[in-house]
Amino acid sequence: MPLVRVKNKYQVTLPVRLREQAGVSVGDLLEAKVEKGRIIFMPKSIVDRRIAESFEDFKRGRTLGPFSTAKEAMQALHAKARK
Repeated sequence: MPLVRVKNKYQVTLPVRLREQAGVSVGDLLEAKVEKGRIIFMPKSIVDRRIAESFEDFKRGRTLGPFSTAKEAMQALHAKARK
């Protein structure tokens, strides 16, 4: 088990092997929590609320398409707007 040192500004460096196993890259966000006296880091992604809502719409089947052309897509959008 690799050891890490807490630096003077409470910074730690994750060893390469751990970063690769966890799939952590520069700029990623990690959620930190203490559990039973241990510090646990979990990779997290932040999703814009509107994107999250669109994912929910997609899961519930509230979508249009698929379309073969942009013209078909525009026609469907105009038809939906008329309703």
